[in-house]
Amino acid sequence: MTPTRQLPGLLMAVLGALSSVAPLRAIAADFVSTKPAPRIEYWQQRQATIDAQVADSAHLAAVKLVFVGDSITDFWLLGDDPWIPGRLHGRKIWDESFGGTVPENLALNIGISGDRTEHLLYRIQPKVQGGLGQLDSLTLAPEFFILMVGINNSYAAESPVADSVYEGVLAVMRALHARKPQARLLLQSILPTSEPARDAAVVRPVNARLAALAQSAEFAPFTVWLDLTPSFVDAQGCQDHRLLVDGLHPSEAGYRVWRDQLLPTLRAARTQERRHETVGNDQSPLP
Repeated sequence: MTPTRQLPGLLMAVLGALSSVAPLRAIAADFVSTKPAPRIEYWQQRQATIDAQVADSAHLAAVKLVFVGDSITDFWLLGDDPWIPGRLHGRKIWDESFGGTVPENLALNIGISGDRTEHLLYRIQPKVQGGLGQLDSLTLAPEFFILMVGINNSYAAESPVADSVYEGVLAVMRALHARKPQARLLLQSILPTSEPARDAAVVRPVNARLAALAQSAEFAPFTVWLDLTPSFVDAQGCQDHRLLVDGLHPSEAGYRVWRDQLLPTLRAARTQERRHETVGNDQSPLP
């Protein structure tokens, strides 16, 4: 066959290849990856969302619980994991229990992924002192702060690590009480990790110190301690991997277990408070 006779066949092959590529190029034009965009990190989006929420006085007036912490607290609000498809976190559980169906448990979540204790302190520091003032609104008068924080300070850590984590949590507790002294503090243990060495060196000793702190003269009048460790470890005392997705963050099942510990703790704390109020208001004469 001569080269001239080959041309029609080659031309048809080229045209066919081009026709198959054209639809792909049309689809590619719809990709986010093809359009200029500023880089906005997840934590920046969360911070902007929280700032908008704490500016909404009408909503804040009904808030009874404020969840305070890092990504473990933040991810109560995630359904599908935005980074790894197929992973589920706590959104369904949050909506069931803290989204307003039960008014006494209507909650505001100010957890932000990646926050260390120093970042949280900056966010709750009053604006007049140079912070973000996320608790500044006088309309916000929660019954409880629900606090878990500190594990991020065990990475890129100061030394001694356990002391740094403990002192950071202590500083947050004092800051929360200073901002809203009428609110009670529900202090939760740091969850066990998938690293036995980190648990032994940091998590367990810090939790032991926090448990004692909750009973101290400074904090006992307004602090409730919730040890979540028994619910998140197996028979050998190691992290129950069935309740976490990556060795650190709870799965949907993990958030359900957490919720099932939180609600009875809140009920018991409220019942005890009502009993104290009843005794305090009893003006019956002494015999």
